[in-house]
Amino acid sequence: MDIKALDLPGVLLLTPRRFADKRGYFFESYSEKAFHTAGITAKFVQDNQSYSAERGTIRGLHFQKPPRAQAKLVRVLQGSVFDVAVDVRAGSPHYGRWAGATLTAEGREQILVPRGFAHAFCTLEPDTVVAYKVDDFYAPETESGLIWNDPDLAIQWPVPAASVVLSDKDLKLGRFAEFVSPFTYEGS
Repeated sequence: MDIKALDLPGVLLLTPRRFADKRGYFFESYSEKAFHTAGITAKFVQDNQSYSAERGTIRGLHFQKPPRAQAKLVRVLQGSVFDVAVDVRAGSPHYGRWAGATLTAEGREQILVPRGFAHAFCTLEPDTVVAYKVDDFYAPETESGLIWNDPDLAIQWPVPAASVVLSDKDLKLGRFAEFVSPFTYEGS
């Protein structure tokens, strides 16, 4: 597995090795052993999947607050996305900074989003399917987020703002300037 650190410590781009022949291909999308060897200790407990019909669908910026915070391992099963993680850990030298990467079904890329980061993705083509593992169960009483187009975060989304598709819930998320983080930076 190829592992590349993105611009924020702990946010990783992982690309599994693919074995192809005349039948097609095979790859391990997750191996606890390989992850532990790479120093990734998240123990995933739930798999989630989303389907987005339209290009320009943004889901996020989401997170669960402690004590039910989640790390996520995100990959694309069909289509492609621009995936973003934002450091929301109070006291972090990277607080409020974001890192992004393009994930495609063909490329097999995955992004590891640690606890203490808000997460979002934008679909780059119609009929996109995203799957992700989380290391704690869904707890609706702890879910929260930040508005996708917050000027203080200045995320460079790859689609025009006028064509973005959002849920009603995501339209109501708060601004970063008013955000009081429940996460604490504990060093690298």
